Amino acid sequence: MDMDGVLVREEHLVPGADAFVAELCESGIGFMVLTNNSIYTPRDLRARLKRTGLDIPEESIWTSALATARFLDEQRPGGSAYVVGESGLTTALHNVGYVLTDRDPDYVVLGETRTYSFEAITRAIRLVENGARFIATNPDEKGPSQEGSLPATGAIAALIERVTGRAPYYVGKPNPLMMRSALRALGAHSESTLMIGDRMDTDVRSGLEAGLKTVLVLSGISGRDTADLFPYRPTKVMNSVADLVGITADPFGIGVPTAE
Repeated sequence: MDMDGVLVREEHLVPGADAFVAELCESGIGFMVLTNNSIYTPRDLRARLKRTGLDIPEESIWTSALATARFLDEQRPGGSAYVVGESGLTTALHNVGYVLTDRDPDYVVLGETRTYSFEAITRAIRLVENGARFIATNPDEKGPSQEGSLPATGAIAALIERVTGRAPYYVGKPNPLMMRSALRALGAHSESTLMIGDRMDTDVRSGLEAGLKTVLVLSGISGRDTADLFPYRPTKVMNSVADLVGITADPFGIGVPTAE
């Protein structure tokens, strides 16, 4: 499931989200909370969720930073990267054995940050021009704040791409790569897993492309009218995760799948 717009909304608990998570835990149903935000570590996010009343274990939180680190570890183990991002991303890369450097790195890795600097972006541009492979944690162009929109990873990636002529490879949603890495971390199979999200363009699309059934909740960004604008549909539309309480074992009324 996505986090913002599904479990929490502007640092407040979505009504019924606590009962939904409690039912999953009591029923022994495995779950993973996903976020394209690469700023925070799972420990940071657990603390943030706990303040809203949700106690989610660190191992049940999967970020675009973790997905990016796993991808790079599989592509080039023990590599090096120049990172524009925060501790969530640098910690994830350190944990897979990557060296962070601004001298001839294998990759330039762009993530979310609230302190983008002209100097860091210029350095990233020059490294990409000199042959570093360009990776971005997620394609989101903007993020919300109390004052209005903030430029996000996708917007800064577009700037670097415009200057260098080289597009990044985005690891986070809607790339199904992030969904598949989360499935592996969860030890789950797509046939018996569903994706719950509040965005058609990232959550529903990534679930669909990874072979999962999908639930669109209307507690975040997308509404019923918004969903009708897309050429694909979620399996089910619900007001919020509160509507899943009592039916988590069989949300579509088709019988609980059995393991082979």
